[in-house]
Amino acid sequence: MGWKERFHERRVSLEEAASNIRSGDLVSVGAIAGFPLELVNAVTVRQGLEHVRFLTGLIMTFPDFLVQNISDRFTYLCLYMGPVERLFSEHGGIEPYSIHFSQVAMASGEVHQNVALLDVSPPNEFGFMCIGPGSSFMGKSLYTKADTVIAQVNPNVPCFHGTDMYIHVDEVDWFCDVDRPLFELPGIEDDPVQACIAELIAERIDDGSTLQLGFGKLSNAIGEKLLDKKEIGIHTEFLTPSMIELYRRGVVTGRRKSLHPEKMIAAFCVGKGADYDFLHQNPAVEFYPASYVNDAQVIRKNRNFVSVNNALAVDLTGQVSSESMGFHQYSGTGGQVDFVRASRLCDNGQSYIALKSTAMVNGERMSRISAAFAPGTIVTTLRTDVQYIATEYGIADLAFKSIPERVNQMIAIAHPDYREELARQAVDGGLIKGRMLKNG
Repeated sequence: MGWKERFHERRVSLEEAASNIRSGDLVSVGAIAGFPLELVNAVTVRQGLEHVRFLTGLIMTFPDFLVQNISDRFTYLCLYMGPVERLFSEHGGIEPYSIHFSQVAMASGEVHQNVALLDVSPPNEFGFMCIGPGSSFMGKSLYTKADTVIAQVNPNVPCFHGTDMYIHVDEVDWFCDVDRPLFELPGIEDDPVQACIAELIAERIDDGSTLQLGFGKLSNAIGEKLLDKKEIGIHTEFLTPSMIELYRRGVVTGRRKSLHPEKMIAAFCVGKGADYDFLHQNPAVEFYPASYVNDAQVIRKNRNFVSVNNALAVDLTGQVSSESMGFHQYSGTGGQVDFVRASRLCDNGQSYIALKSTAMVNGERMSRISAAFAPGTIVTTLRTDVQYIATEYGIADLAFKSIPERVNQMIAIAHPDYREELARQAVDGGLIKGRMLKNG
């Protein structure tokens, strides 16, 4: 019997596939744009299931177990919180992980997975199915430790090049058919402050540099500021729509890359339909699990590497919080520390943490730069790892600087309305002597 016959023998309905999940199971689920919504909902609707745990992250749609607020039956073990998770975080049932993306494969290997659920492309002529531009983040670690593997076969999943990106029919226990377009990012409104920050950073990006950009508006803003650059390379966990557009315009070529020349390297992608079409069978793009893409020993092989990531808040000494506001979990550790540390190991590497100088909190404008974090605030990136911090008022160079030097540079890039108060707090707190303050 060939793989085609075995494939057809194992095709069942969503309901039949979902019947393989038992109470108490740990279910590993495709992440991001690879989240198998129909399969998960088929599990959720089953009566009598209790204490089922879904292990995934950064989902882009609304599964029934969140919408229906049935956290007494289902728990979401969340590798990274995004907009969907934040929307439902107050309902309970979401347990955030604290983990570097480079360690996700290692962590999944430490736990026994009863079932794995995937969203895959139809099999090719050899019986291989692509796991898609979301599950690519975890690669084979998503399913190799699972007792049972169930795949929903979706003709909208693109097939692309890379390592650990395909699963064979013989590695799957059950198949069901789904025809649903992948999640598409909504349009992003122009943000003049982000555009200002992007311009400050883009001025420092040389032709031939290799980029990593974090998730959010800033990545698109930076893309728009790089149109006059030449032979840019990409090595990033998140392949942004702005990077794809730069490739289309001839800015991204990767010809000067020291690692994987002429290839855009990524762990996952979320974009529009045209972006997914771009990925399909495109030899210019290669996907690898985050355990490879975010590995410092891999990243350091890139010359002229530029890493740009976002933050929620920073303090006057350069500590970076990117995942919580006080005790309130907002996102996750993600890959920020992976790239901040690795970029410093690269020949002529640069690492930027970017944030607006202020934020609106409960209708009141607040400085994102503070003398000290609020209780419960998570420090994502240590001040000893930080190189540059950028706001719309400039870029602070904190590498190998004393505390007083750091304080002066951070005050200089804070919003002007808060600089005097920050200086006073720095002196009162003993971070700096009054005579050491510039213009103080």
